[in-house]
Amino acid sequence: MDVDSFYKKKLNYSWHRIRKYLKPKQDPEEYQAKIIQLCGLLWLEKQGFTKIYYADESGFNLTPYIPYGWQEKGNPICIVPSKSKSINAFGLFTRDNELAIYTSEQNINGDLAIAFIDDFCRSMKQPSTIVIDNAPIHHSSNFKDKIQEWEEQGLYVFYLPRYSPHLNLIETLWRKIKYEWLKAHHYLNWHTFATALNYIFCNIGNEFTINFKDQLAENI
Repeated sequence: MDVDSFYKKKLNYSWHRIRKYLKPKQDPEEYQAKIIQLCGLLWLEKQGFTKIYYADESGFNLTPYIPYGWQEKGNPICIVPSKSKSINAFGLFTRDNELAIYTSEQNINGDLAIAFIDDFCRSMKQPSTIVIDNAPIHHSSNFKDKIQEWEEQGLYVFYLPRYSPHLNLIETLWRKIKYEWLKAHHYLNWHTFATALNYIFCNIGNEFTINFKDQLAENI
């Protein structure tokens, strides 16, 4: 341990990953209004009037995200980053670990997102709400033109307050997949990687689960 680290520990500092902090960018009035609405949606879900799906896009490729892992002393695990195509996913995820997932090797644009949501509508069993962020593809004119049509099918769209990714539970799912459930040996080659990712997608809610607390307060 160097001298600088020694004294930082004495001053009660600890070594942690530096996190992005978006609160200064939030509009406080918008944030509070949206939180009240989101709490209302959670109450409606508990009463059985709607089912909430947290929706978002994410990309997966052979550039690994694994920051730590158990390694044999003197025999470290080394992952060689590799340029590759990506598996781009659009997911709709519930608090009880139900996942509807759509994948493409194309970048997810507004038209693809619309097509995926159209398909999701056809499989819905009850009135539902999609909670999404404010990405440009979610605010395109084509996307907004579909909202009334989706509502007529029982699917409602709720936009989160801006700069509030912590309120979208599917962000936790993406993080779990990239940092925990995908292992070092899954990055051996594209076939191994794609097979492992597909296995995870197919087994979310069974082998792979996230225990979400009922309270929203921890994320507010």
